[in-house]
Amino acid sequence: MEGSGGFFPFGGGDPEDLLGALREFAEKQAESVQGAQREQFATLTLSTAVELTAAALGQMQVDGPSDAQALALRDAMRVLFPEAVALVSAARQGFMRS
Repeated sequence: MEGSGGFFPFGGGDPEDLLGALREFAEKQAESVQGAQREQFATLTLSTAVELTAAALGQMQVDGPSDAQALALRDAMRVLFPEAVALVSAARQGFMRS
């Protein structure tokens, strides 16, 4: 194992070099995991916001011709979706801090 690093892809056999390489490897792995967690958090937040918006729209009772109904639903979505995103994001951030 001496000289070539043996089975490890890290430096020669110096314990300090090995420790430094292991530390760097661990930091890179932690960054990768954090990035994946952020992406998953964003995806789940948007998915939940869509579900909340759809549920709220399902509770609406709109009357009139189809054009008027479509306009009313679009107006509601403009308000509901951003509110749902903010609500879910704040809830998840609070949960993650706990």
